[in-house]
Amino acid sequence: MDLAIICGDVTHFGSVEEAKRLLALLSKTELPVLYVPGNCDPPQLAHEEMGHATCIHGTCAKVQGVPFFGVGGSPPTPFRTPFELGEGEIDLLLHRGFDQCSRNGKTSRPVLVSHSPPRDTRLDLTSSGEHVGSSSVRRFVEAKCPVLVLCGHIHEASGLDKIGPSVIVNPGPTRHNQCAIIDLGDEIETSFLALHG
Repeated sequence: MDLAIICGDVTHFGSVEEAKRLLALLSKTELPVLYVPGNCDPPQLAHEEMGHATCIHGTCAKVQGVPFFGVGGSPPTPFRTPFELGEGEIDLLLHRGFDQCSRNGKTSRPVLVSHSPPRDTRLDLTSSGEHVGSSSVRRFVEAKCPVLVLCGHIHEASGLDKIGPSVIVNPGPTRHNQCAIIDLGDEIETSFLALHG
């Protein structure tokens, strides 16, 4: 299965129109595109119709039978960024998306796309040594064990970690030419790449 996934911060404090232009560039690949908005995106991005890209904030989409669900934004930050949510709302959105993936009987373990990483992992550690991920995402991953968790938010914390059986990947920020290629087979294989303009 080939698809492109954006883990948030489609823009850097940009507009919905800017996000539409950037997401439209990915549509030229002719791959399915899934995304969640980040805390540096306008909150309206969670509800805009993109046509060529599907927002999975609080909802579920299946691509070739694999369920993906997500939550955008981040817990409150000291910077008062545009799209911040309380932990209770993050928890609600996680369960809403997961429940939608679980409808229609049994389904394979879904993939979670969360802008905010789970708290207390290698992927939520800031350069100052502080863990700033979401405690709701952490609890959810521990309880539901999604096969894969894709996240962003902490630009300096790209890499790989695990919580129980769940593999967690922060590909790093595209604006710093970083991305990851993930093979979601029997074993999850991840390659981190530096893009060249």
